[in-house]
Formats: sequence, structure tokens, C-alpha cells
Amino acid sequence: MSYTPPPPGGNDQPPGGGYGGGYPPPPPGGEYGGGYGQPAGSSQKATWALVTGIIGLCIGPVGIAAIVLGQQAKGEIAASGGALGGSGKAQAGFILGIVAVVAWLLLLFLRIAG
Repeated sequence: MSYTPPPPGGNDQPPGGGYGGGYPPPPPGGEYGGGYGQPAGSSQKATWALVTGIIGLCIGPVGIAAIVLGQQAKGEIAASGGALGGSGKAQAGFILGIVAVVAWLLLLFLRIAG
């Protein structure tokens, strides 16, 4: 076990630039990946449409707000050109709102008739 000194010439870096395996150095500024942009944010109206749709199942008239918010959110999401997400939430809130209002009207009619 003896130590072998490096060859003369002053080149202290191993082959491949000192990063091992011949890989290039990382880009300056620590900017890895990229090229995909920011992920689409979710529409706040879509979230509120879903919340009011769920609440509307217990408190029927709140379903009207879910229908309105769901329609507005779907319009904003379509107009954003992909900058906003949440179309599924908006659709679910809209449908829950319709179910809530129809169930509320049905129960109201049955209460009046019976």
C-alpha cells in the first residue's frame, strides 16, 4: 500500500471536469428543469360553486348560488385559455346545485300538498 503521486503537469482535476462520469456542470443560477411554466391555478368561483353545491344538499336554497357560481366559473375558465383550472369543480358544483334546488322544490311541494 503505497501512495502514487499525481503526474506532473498541474492538472489536479480528474477526467470529465471533476464532476465524475463526464457529465456537464449544472446550469448557472440553479435553474433545473423548467420549460413547463407555472401550473394552472384553480378558479375560486369553481371552488365556491362546489362548496355551495354540497351545502345546498342540506339547505336547498343555497343550491341557487351553486348554480350561478358554477356557470360563472365555467365561463371564466373557458375565457382564460388554460390559465385557470377547476372546470370539474365548477361542473360538480353546478350539478349539485341543480340537484339541491330540485330536491328542495320537491320537498316543498310535498309539504304543501300533504
